[in-house]
Amino acid sequence: MLKKLFITGTIAALMTGTALAQDVTLRLAHFAAETHPGHLAAQAFAKAVTERTGGAIKVELFPANQLGSPPEQLEQTILGAIEMNLPTQGALDKYEKAFGTVMTPFAFDSYEQAHAVLDGPFSEWAGPKLEEQGLVMLSNWEYGFRNITNTLRPINTPEDVKGLKLRTPSELQIVAALEGLGASTTQIAFNELPNALNQGVVDGQENPIGVISHYNLNDFQEHLAITRHVYNSMVQVINKDVFYSLTAEQQTILREESKKAGDMMRAAVIAQEDEELAALEAAGMKVTRPHLAPFAALMGPARARVADYSGKENMDKFLSFLK
Repeated sequence: MLKKLFITGTIAALMTGTALAQDVTLRLAHFAAETHPGHLAAQAFAKAVTERTGGAIKVELFPANQLGSPPEQLEQTILGAIEMNLPTQGALDKYEKAFGTVMTPFAFDSYEQAHAVLDGPFSEWAGPKLEEQGLVMLSNWEYGFRNITNTLRPINTPEDVKGLKLRTPSELQIVAALEGLGASTTQIAFNELPNALNQGVVDGQENPIGVISHYNLNDFQEHLAITRHVYNSMVQVINKDVFYSLTAEQQTILREESKKAGDMMRAAVIAQEDEELAALEAAGMKVTRPHLAPFAALMGPARARVADYSGKENMDKFLSFLK
């Protein structure tokens, strides 16, 4: 049975796979700030889909967790209350464990490697698995390599991480990476993070450069270390029943425009990182760029924890894509 669509026109009946009711609005919810490349890419996606479908499909955007926390948004997408979402692999792995492997600590050396793996063998392998959970994967977008900030000291070696109290999201992969470096971790909701930093509940946190910049976390943190300990990205997904209610042409349009928007976001995130770092330094943040091999060398226990969580077969399959 088809999940409820938000229909603004007068034709309410859907003919699965052959015709779509006119003037259908598909809601796309995500967690990125309105100034972040993720939302700008979502705007480009929405505009292109409307234009290419002659207005038959309109995309309504809800950025910055307007429709709930990231886990709530994804659950609503699976249930059909929201049609589209932009979760990370760390959210998707709660439903399909294969996605848990992507955030393996120090798995990727570069954006180019990550994109080649995710768009190629990983998507071919893991993408179809999401349909069993009621989702269709449209394309990989971006979020970035994650880095550590703190108020106590610069980080130049793994020893400098030991003893730091760091806020993390709930993803086991991030927790395992930082605990593997000797930090203690605390899971705090992102909207509560500024107060936690300001009040000294934690010494620091970790996020991609774009998040640190767009949310002005330098107002609360003195030191930033480019540790790149975990890579993750947004993944555009759509409710399965909704997707297969569209015509084949409309499905193709969504896939094509999703890929274009994802590529746009990737280019923007990568291009802006140097500018954002320079702006953070100009604002007084002290940035270190440690040699990462000693950090990666300590990740054996962290990778074992990820393998236990994701499944050894899934981990072995993922690692085979990196060779």
